Amino acid sequence: MLVRIVKMTFQPSKTDEFLSNFERHKLKIRSFSGCQRLELYREQKRSNIFFTYSYWDSTEHLEAYRNSELFKNVWKETKALFSDKPEAWSVDKLVVLGNNYSEEV
Repeated sequence: MLVRIVKMTFQPSKTDEFLSNFERHKLKIRSFSGCQRLELYREQKRSNIFFTYSYWDSTEHLEAYRNSELFKNVWKETKALFSDKPEAWSVDKLVVLGNNYSEEV
């Protein structure tokens, strides 16, 4: 499983617009073929910094999403709100630890 982490820094006055945009599109993104999970996080001390974590079956699934009209439209709306260049990482999940189990991937 591939996890895509994206850090986005927004103009402080544009965070509500970003959240509205995310709310409108989150189910479409999550329903895209190969997407298993979608999470949104906000930095505690700097409320204009957000992270998305999306979990994909494969690199091919992520690339299909990144080349889709859905992504192009969402990204066009999102990038207009940035105050800094976004950062992104594609990582492989290796270990999961929980309350009642541990799982090596």
